[in-house]
This record gives sequence, C-alpha cells and structure tokens, in this order.
Amino acid sequence: MKIAFRADASLQIGSGHVMRCLTLADSLKAQGATCHFICRAHSGHLMEVIRQRGYLVNSLTAPVTQHTPDHPAHAAWLGSTWQADTQETAAVLASLQPDWLVVDHYALDQRWESALKPHYKKLLVIDDLADRAHICDVLLDQNLVESMTSRYQCKVPAHCTCLLGPEYALVRPEFNMLRPASLARRSTTSLRRLLVFMGGSDASNETGKVIAGIQLSNFTWQHIDVVVGQSYPALHSLIESLLNLPVAKLHVHTPHMAQLMAAADLAVTTGGSVTWEKCTLGVPSFVVIDGANQQPIATMMHERGAQRTLGLASDITPAMYAAQLDRLQAREFTAMSHCAGAICDGTGIAFVIKTIQTQT
Repeated sequence: MKIAFRADASLQIGSGHVMRCLTLADSLKAQGATCHFICRAHSGHLMEVIRQRGYLVNSLTAPVTQHTPDHPAHAAWLGSTWQADTQETAAVLASLQPDWLVVDHYALDQRWESALKPHYKKLLVIDDLADRAHICDVLLDQNLVESMTSRYQCKVPAHCTCLLGPEYALVRPEFNMLRPASLARRSTTSLRRLLVFMGGSDASNETGKVIAGIQLSNFTWQHIDVVVGQSYPALHSLIESLLNLPVAKLHVHTPHMAQLMAAADLAVTTGGSVTWEKCTLGVPSFVVIDGANQQPIATMMHERGAQRTLGLASDITPAMYAAQLDRLQAREFTAMSHCAGAICDGTGIAFVIKTIQTQT
C-alpha cells in the first residue's frame, strides 16, 4: 500500500496531529506500506522530525496571513485558502497516486476532500471535533466525549466506517508493552517521581508556570522529568530556571516518553493525545486545558475519576499549581490509576490497521 498523510504542526496547532499520524505511519510501515507526508511550512513544523523517522515529506509553501471564512472554525490554521491547499496537495498526490489519503487537520472538510478525490482511492479522516462534514471511507475519533456514537450523524457518508472512542486511540506500541508493569507497580502508591509535559510546542510556556509552581510548593520530589518539544520557544529560560531545581532533568523531544511516563508517580500535562498514553500506563495526572478541543475530553476524564482537571491553562497561576501539589493525597492516585487504565489499553492502532487492510 501507498499511504499519503496530510497533517500540520505549528506553534499554534501544536504537535499532536503530526505525532499521531507518525504513530499510524510506523505501524503501517511495519506491515509493508510506503508512507509519505505532506505538510505546510508553518513556524514550528515538524518536517525534520518526520524525515528522521524515515519518511519522505513534501513541504507546501509557507503560510500567508489572510482573511479566512468562519467555517471550519479552525480555517486560519491552514495558512492558506482551502482551494490553494487543494492545488498544492493535488500536485503531490498526482505523482504519488496513494491507495489511502489520511487527513488530520481541523481546517479541512468535504470541499477539500471532494476536490482531491481523483488523486486517492480511499480516505481516512482523523478528527476530534465533529464540527464539519467529510466524505471519508473511515473516520477515526479517539476521544471520550458525550454522545460519541451520534456526533457524526449526517456528517459522513452512509458507507463510512466510524471508529469512535479511546479503544481506537493511536498509541505507540511501546506504551502497551509497558502497560502490565506500569499498572502493577501502582497497586502501592508512592509519590517520588513527577513528570511535566505541557505539549510539544507549548507556545504559551505553561511549562515555565508549572516549574515555578513546583518551586513554590512545599512538596519534595526525589526526581522530576521535564519534557518539551523541539519547537518549544522558551528553552533558554527553562534551562536557567531548572538550575534552581537540581532534582529535575530536562528532555527535549525525547524518544523515551513511554519509559518516562511509566516511571512517573504523577504527571502534570495539558489535554490532547497524551491523555490516551497516560491511560494506557495508568498514570495519575493533573491536567490543564490548553485549547477548546481539549475541554470536553478533560471534563469527561475528570468526571470518570481518571485525572484531576484543574481548569483552563490561561487561568492557572504558579501559586495554584503549588497549592494543588501541596494537597496531594497518595490514596487518591490508586483510584485515579485504576480509572485511567480502564479507559484505554493502547491496542487501538491494531483495529485501525485492520480496518485499513480490510477496505483496501
């Protein structure tokens, strides 16, 4: 099979769309597929990361500032009109002639998909919002929200296979491999090791606020892992602040996220795809919402007892992070770990691959 991926990363978009597409591409490649990425050259793009993983990437032109329509709601994230993006993408697909086109982009909808239909055989759309129509053969929404089974009614064709819920989450295989040991050690709670990961780009430097909160807190950690992406804009100031926190270790775009997460007794994160990695490993977590798309998931996870959602990141101060850490109760985390582990086991990608293979 030949698979083409259309996904972007940027300081505004974040890294999650590209990273979960890479997870799917790795599994498809292991099954013998050839995968190719098409990305726009936004500030904070991850095209070099994609190339380092062994994939060819076609770069679309740098984004331009322009008026965008009200729909889709995230149209401005495209950095172009959908018509211009269609023309650029079509030029790439014409030579690739992929069996499948995988699209993971909030700014693209059925108009773009229809215009490109002559250039692909099957279409897989990865979505989180259910706010626009698609003409896809398979739709994947890995989230836990209310009315999950009905939210795509009248938004996809009758023949579309909908893979809905965390059981289909695109979690890298190493998380599932570490799941048994990670869950087993959480039967007795300890609070020695903390993980901080506020997203791959973290344009608003929430990481810095968390570190400031840790320094204000009276709680003592034996070890703190701080993870940022390669496009994190405040790296130098973070390095300076960590000089005053000798138990902390900084990781920039680490390939060892699964191991760090399995070792953590508590994680402080934003919402997003990291939610399902934490669930796979049963990691208790404090979560802040760093985008409207994260709010329904973070709310539901909190209601299920699978994490403690603190609120909007923009509303949280370092003192508030410190107060939450000072109120830690070990017994809460055993229940939180159990609830999280029951939501997602990290095997969803196998179902997605099987669906693709069945329909090819």
